[in-house]
Amino acid sequence: MADGVTATQEFYTRYAALYDRIARRTPGVGGLRESVADALDPAPGDTVVEMGCGTGANFPYLRERVGPAGTVVGVDFTPGVLEVARDRAHAWENVHVVRGDATRPPVADADAVLATFVSGMLADPAAAVRTWGELAGPGGRLALADLGRTTRTPFRPLNGLFRGIVRASSPPGTRSQLAQSPTATLDARLVAAHRELDAVCEDVRHETRALGFARVSGGRVRE
Repeated sequence: MADGVTATQEFYTRYAALYDRIARRTPGVGGLRESVADALDPAPGDTVVEMGCGTGANFPYLRERVGPAGTVVGVDFTPGVLEVARDRAHAWENVHVVRGDATRPPVADADAVLATFVSGMLADPAAAVRTWGELAGPGGRLALADLGRTTRTPFRPLNGLFRGIVRASSPPGTRSQLAQSPTATLDARLVAAHRELDAVCEDVRHETRALGFARVSGGRVRE
């Protein structure tokens, strides 16, 4: 029987094409990705490392910010989605992908680090955020974007639908590996990650989008 990591990789590889369509074509997702790039706020010429880059849906937005003199490196541990990301990166000489674990980045340094919809997949997201902050270094940029249940009163009735989506998009066996529901775990990990970003960074910008289901945070790593 495949272990948890292998099962997760197989799950996301199987649905890589569908995930890519959702990641790029869901109504409003372009505006969300723009806000993520704004929160990261890399300078032209910077090296940006995206942890858990998936199929590379953020690549165009990041490359636009760093320009032709900058570099974008996408890191992911799932072969199927990384293959899609690699095909997308072929369009640009300064966009690269590498297979690796976001909690143990296979890169030496970066000017800015981004993780989009990754925190909820990590057992210890706060530790990962600290690692990413160390990679960016003092004065570097760090940004997170994550999904969780909305706290906006008018939209709370939609949380039931969100729970269903989380269950449907979780790899097989996820529920049995958790002490609480996948949605509650996702929320707890989101809070831990963004709270740690507040501790690691200064001049932090917070934003909620998509009816409050998306949280975006970005700041400058403390000197």
